[in-house]
Amino acid sequence: MKKLLLVGALALFAAVNAQTEKGSWVIGGSTTLGFNSATSKYKYDGESEDGPKVSTVTVTPSVAYFVANNIAVGVDLGISSISQKEESNNYSDKTTTTTISVMPTGTYYFKSASNILPYLGVGVGYASSKVKNTYTFGNQSGTDEEKVDGFAYKAKGGVVFLLNQSVGIDLGVSYMGINGKLDSDNDVKVNTGTVGVNAGVSVFFK
Repeated sequence: MKKLLLVGALALFAAVNAQTEKGSWVIGGSTTLGFNSATSKYKYDGESEDGPKVSTVTVTPSVAYFVANNIAVGVDLGISSISQKEESNNYSDKTTTTTISVMPTGTYYFKSASNILPYLGVGVGYASSKVKNTYTFGNQSGTDEEKVDGFAYKAKGGVVFLLNQSVGIDLGVSYMGINGKLDSDNDVKVNTGTVGVNAGVSVFFK
């Protein structure tokens, strides 16, 4: 019985380890499709006021190649949209920030004797953000746009829960920073940082 358990454990370890050996590929290791919407309400001195409504949508496909056992090098593509809207009786203001990023990355997958595969990764690349503001005040309305281009960097970590030898559920967290300048005034520097919670699917193959 002990021999059977040992053989089974070794077979499981080999199956999991095979997914991250040199020459393999992983697609969608960071793939996320997230939606989030939040509305706040402020109360003071017996009165209440609605705060801004914030909505986010993020899509992050990725592909990577294992250049060595457990080490994958690839590219993360990111598209995100964040909208913030405020409204009152005669006033409304909506700001939408759309960001597109291209990020070469390196990811290390830790060896595991179970179906849980932890990983850590970093990346550097380029990002472009467009900020569009639309407002209405009484009979007046208008639209302003600004664009920020610059250097981007990223750190990520999480675990892949393998459903079989090739497919797993990816859960993790990430941080992305952007250091750029306004296209309308290159003397104005803009630094942003975003923390995200990711959920997606990873597919391993040779």
